[in-house]
Amino acid sequence: MELFQRLAEGHAAGITVVTPNPRLSRVLTSEFDSFQIAKGLSVWEAPDILPFGAFVERLWEDALYSNLGEKLPLLLTPGQEQLLWEQILEGSGLLILPQAAVQCRDAWRLLHAWRIGAGPGNEDATAFSQWAKQYLKRTAVDIDAARLPDLIAGLLDKLKKPKLLVAYAFDILPPQTADFLRHFEFVEVKPEAVPGTSFRTSFASAKEELETAAKWARARLEEGRKRIGVVVPQLAQRRKEVVRVFSRVMQPGYNLPGAEKTPPPFNVSLGEPLSNYPVVDTALLLLEFSSGVIPFEKASNLVRSPFIAGSESEMARRATLDARLRRQLEASVVLPKLIALIEHCPLLRQALEKVFALGRELGEKTPSEWARHFSALLEAAGFPGERAADSEEFQTRAKWHEVLGEFARLDRVSKPIKIKPALKILQRLCADTLFQPESREAPIQVLGILESTGLRFDCLWVSGLTDEAWPLNARPNPFIPIALQKKAGIPEASAEGSLVLDRRITDEWRAAAKEVVFSWPEKEQDHDLAPSPLILEVAASSPSVPDYPRYRDVLFSQKSLHSFEDAKAPPVQMKQVRGGTRVLADQAACPFRAFARWRLAAEELEEPALGLDARQRGALLHDLMKHLWGSLKSSASLRHDMEPAIASAAAAAVKENGLEGRFAELERSRLAKLAREWLEVEKARAAFEIAALEERRALKVAGLEFSGRIDRMDRLAAGGHALIDYKSGQVSRQAWLGERPDDPQLPLYAVSAPEEIAAVAFARLVPGEMAFRGFSKEKNLLPKVELYRDWAGLRAQWRKETEALGTAFAAGDARVDPKYGLKTCRLCDLQTLCRVYENINVLNE
Repeated sequence: MELFQRLAEGHAAGITVVTPNPRLSRVLTSEFDSFQIAKGLSVWEAPDILPFGAFVERLWEDALYSNLGEKLPLLLTPGQEQLLWEQILEGSGLLILPQAAVQCRDAWRLLHAWRIGAGPGNEDATAFSQWAKQYLKRTAVDIDAARLPDLIAGLLDKLKKPKLLVAYAFDILPPQTADFLRHFEFVEVKPEAVPGTSFRTSFASAKEELETAAKWARARLEEGRKRIGVVVPQLAQRRKEVVRVFSRVMQPGYNLPGAEKTPPPFNVSLGEPLSNYPVVDTALLLLEFSSGVIPFEKASNLVRSPFIAGSESEMARRATLDARLRRQLEASVVLPKLIALIEHCPLLRQALEKVFALGRELGEKTPSEWARHFSALLEAAGFPGERAADSEEFQTRAKWHEVLGEFARLDRVSKPIKIKPALKILQRLCADTLFQPESREAPIQVLGILESTGLRFDCLWVSGLTDEAWPLNARPNPFIPIALQKKAGIPEASAEGSLVLDRRITDEWRAAAKEVVFSWPEKEQDHDLAPSPLILEVAASSPSVPDYPRYRDVLFSQKSLHSFEDAKAPPVQMKQVRGGTRVLADQAACPFRAFARWRLAAEELEEPALGLDARQRGALLHDLMKHLWGSLKSSASLRHDMEPAIASAAAAAVKENGLEGRFAELERSRLAKLAREWLEVEKARAAFEIAALEERRALKVAGLEFSGRIDRMDRLAAGGHALIDYKSGQVSRQAWLGERPDDPQLPLYAVSAPEEIAAVAFARLVPGEMAFRGFSKEKNLLPKVELYRDWAGLRAQWRKETEALGTAFAAGDARVDPKYGLKTCRLCDLQTLCRVYENINVLNE
C-alpha cells in the first residue's frame, strides 16, 4: 500500500518499479489501477512498472538516441543470438543443433548473471569455452541481453535515472542484477503476506484433481471472490487439457455448434507457440508447399483452410474436392500435381497457380529478401482469406508480422541462404515464440509454478505436489562445470539449492491468499504417488466443492427422451444393385452396414498411405494372375519355361497400376518371385484348363441383380469346374458356413454358375504359406482342399443363405446387429453413424 501511495504521486515522484517477470508487472499495474479506482478516480498517471530486462533495454534505447549512440553497440535480438550459436555449432558433431544452441545461450547468460569465472571442467565445458570465444569474436561490435546490464552500468552516470528504483518481489538476485541495482537509489519490496489458512488434500488421479480444482474455482467465483489462482505444474504440456476442463466447468455447452462465443472467466498464463495458431500454421504451410513436398494431410488442410482466397465462396466445393483428392493423391504431394487435379474450384486453382509461379524464383537470398518473397507468396494466395478476422486472428496476424520482421533482421548475422534453410529458421522462430492474444481481465488465473510467485489472491489452489514433482529436480547447465554452478549459488544447479528455493516458494504460496489448497494425485496409471515432503506439515482436510453437472448430464436429467424402433428402411425399388457381392457380405456382417454403404452411399474419407495400401496390393495381385494365366492357359504350360510369362505378367501388372521408377522395379521383382512360388503349388495339381479369368457375370438373388467378377474358373480333367478366389490375407473355409456366412461371394458364384461346379477354393498367395483352401465334391481335385461329402446339401445351404441375405436387403432390413458384436465393428467406418456403442455395453464386450 505504501508503494501504491508513492506511485500515485505520479512522475514527479520519479519512482520506477522493476519485477522479475512480465506477468508480475501486468498484475502489479492492474492492482495499482484498482487502487486508484477505489479512491474514486477516473484518470491518473500510468505507473512506471516493467520487467527488469525491459528496464535495462529502455536505458539502452535512451543511450542509443543520445550523444552516446554513435559509439553504442547494437543489441542482438533473441533470434540473432540463436542463429549465431547455431552457426558456431555447425561442424561440432552435435545432432540437434537448435536445442544445443539454446543450452549454449543459457550457459552464456548464467556465466554473466552469476559472475562465473573459469575453472576445470569436462569435455562439454571445454568445448563450450571454445565456442564462447568464437561467439565473443563474432559479436565484437554488438551486445546481447546477457552482457547488456554490465554495459549500461558503465553509462548510467551519463543517463537520466529514476529518483528511486523499487525491486519488487525478487526472490533471487543474481550478482549481476544486484551490482546493477547498486548504481541506483533502490529498495527491495516484498509482497505483503496475507493471513489465512491452508490445507492439503489428495485425489485418485490427476484428471479428478484438475476437475475438482476447476469446480472449486467456479464455486469461489460465485461466492464473489475476485482474484482466484490455480497453479498447475507442467502447464505447457497440460495446457489443452486445462482449457478443456475449465471451459466445460465454467461454461457448460461452450463447444456446441452455434453457441454464443463469450469470453471465459479464466485465463491461462502460458501462451502457445505461435506456429500452433491456425492462421500462422496456414501461412507456414503455404510457404513450405510453394517449393517442396508436403504430406497429404497438410495438403488437405490447405485445401479446406479459411485463410486462402475464395474459401467462403467455395467452401462446399472444396470439401467435395478434398474427398476426391483422397482417392487420387499419394501420401506426399507437390503443388503442380495438386493444381492439376483441382476441379470446380477456380478461385483456389487461381490462387495456387499464382503461388506456384512465384515459388519458382529460387536461389540464395538474404533473410530480409526472403521475408519480402514470403509476403508476396502469401499475398498471391489471397492470405488471410475473405472473411473478417475475429480479435484473436487479428492479434495473431499482427504477431506473425512481428516475427517476420525479426526474421528479416537476421541479415546482420546471416549470409544469403536458400529457401529451405530460410523456411526452417522462420518455422523455428514461430515455434519458439509463445503467444497469447490479449483479452479482458479474468478473475480466475491458471498459472505455472514460476508465474505464480509474488502474486496475491483471494484464494489459491496449488495442484500436482507429489514427492516426484516438488521440489523440482536439479537442472544444471551441461556446458558449465557443476562445481562452479554450485559455488556461484545457482539454485537449479544442485538438489540442495533447488530444495531451499522450492521451500521458499511453498512458504510464499501459504502467504499468498486467505484460503490456500495444496493437492496431489495418489496414482499415475498403476504407479502410486506420495505427497511432497514440503507440504506434510500442512493440515489435511477436504475442500467444500459443489458438483457442477456436465452439459450432457443436464440434458439427460430433463427426461425428455423419446424412443422408437427404426430398423426397417423402405424396400429396394431398383432391381440392379450397386456394390456387387460385397452387399451380401455387409448384410451378413451387419444389416445396417449394408443399408448405409449401398443405399445411403455412406463411406469413410480415405487417407492416402505410404507405398501401396491393401486395395492396391490386391489389384496388383489380381492383375498378375490375370496376365499370367492369360499367357499359360493350362497346366500343360507348367512343364515348359515359365520365366517369359512370369516376367511379362509382372511388368503388365505394374504398368496397369501406374507404378513408376525404382518402386516399379521392386514391385516387378516381388511379383515375379510370388508367381514362381505359386506355380510350384499349381504343378502339384491334376490336369486343368483355364475356363474364365476376371469374368464379369450378372447374378440374381431374391429378385435383385448383382454384378460379380469371377477371379478364375478352371475346367478340370476329372470333370466339372473349380472356382478360385485370390486372397493375400488370412482365409478360412468357415467363412462360407452357417447362417449369415461371412464371405458369401464364392458360394453365390457356385450356386449361380450354369457350369457344373466341383470345387470352391481360396488361393492364398502369401509367401511361405502358399496353398489352396476350400471344399470339393471329390478327393484330390485341388491340393489340400477338403472333401465335403454332402456336396448337394452344401450347395442347398449356400442357396438358402444367399437368398435370405438378398431378401433381407431387398426388404429394407437395416438393424444395427453386428454378427460378432464389437469384434465386427472394430474395423468398420460407420460407428459414428450407427452409434453401436449406445446399443452395446462396451465394458461387457
